[in-house]
Amino acid sequence: MAKSKILSLILLYPISKIYGWVIAVRNAMFNRGLLTQHEFDIPVIVVGNISMGGAGKTPHSEYIVDHLRHNYRIGVLSRGYKRKTHGFVLATPDSHVDDIGDEPYQIYHKFKDKGVTVAVCEDRVKGIAEMRRLMPDINLIVLDDAFQHRYVKPSLSVVLMEYNRPAYADHMLPYGRLREPMSALNRADVVIVTKCPSDMKPVETRIFKTQLNLFPYQKLLFSGYRYLPIKPVFADQVSPSRRIILSDLTAEDSILAVTGVANPRPFVRQLRCYKAKIRIKRYADHHRFTHSDMQSILEKFTSMSGRRKIIVTTEKDAVRLKNNPYFPPELRSRTYYLPIAVDFPADYNETELDQVLLQLLRTDHALHS
Repeated sequence: MAKSKILSLILLYPISKIYGWVIAVRNAMFNRGLLTQHEFDIPVIVVGNISMGGAGKTPHSEYIVDHLRHNYRIGVLSRGYKRKTHGFVLATPDSHVDDIGDEPYQIYHKFKDKGVTVAVCEDRVKGIAEMRRLMPDINLIVLDDAFQHRYVKPSLSVVLMEYNRPAYADHMLPYGRLREPMSALNRADVVIVTKCPSDMKPVETRIFKTQLNLFPYQKLLFSGYRYLPIKPVFADQVSPSRRIILSDLTAEDSILAVTGVANPRPFVRQLRCYKAKIRIKRYADHHRFTHSDMQSILEKFTSMSGRRKIIVTTEKDAVRLKNNPYFPPELRSRTYYLPIAVDFPADYNETELDQVLLQLLRTDHALHS
């Protein structure tokens, strides 16, 4: 065992045991009614995970919203991580990314013309109540990244787990990446293994089923990403006839991949499928790009060789870059983002997530009517 791993085991493992005990006590207090859960008269779907970041909560929340908005008037509530405001904020056309956070901003602009309301609030109970007051026609709430926020009693809980980082092979924080122990999955109605490879084997799905050992009433699904054609971050700076297509790039061309997400590996792996040379500029998840960062990106881009050079970033990063006052004007026409769509391949799923949720919502309604 490497020296760093031994030190980590000695220093962090005992802390992770203490942290796990604290979380277990907290969950027991909720389970026994010592801490109050608030139940609402409309369905509440919680989307979250039991690990730190990178499982794909935002794309899966968008999938849920997009597929259920024809049946429900949906309100999406998030805490608005790293926003500069406090309390309840309703997203409007005038909202800035600093007002509501990058992920709610992204969701709002995707669904603002499709009858979906987006808001942020640290206190989810207060946030739901305020959304209901302002928009009384809302009849379904989607809570983004709120599996650990147990003060709201969900109608359904959807828990995500990354294919390359399964919870059963992990440890509690800070020694590992788990926010809660594996037993927390007992609260889930649906568990989704995300970012699965397109060539995943049947034996791999069996391993997940065996290791997770879910109850019969729980649904286990497997999802992957489908990458869509790149789009310009600054659409008004690039005419449709001059937009770049990744498959048209050659070995004489170059891409600077700029990422500020928890796990950029699938994004970078996708870019490497094309012929262009790849350089990478990586930042922390939800990174706030400073003037110095922008200059560093400009310098790296300028130093790159290539017949054609472009910047490609993730959809979440595009939100922050587009709204960044320091973004170099000379790079705007050369900066693109790579959109993704969530897929539930029929090869290893009996049905898709939206069909599972509609059935569970009907069951929940029947139980409470």
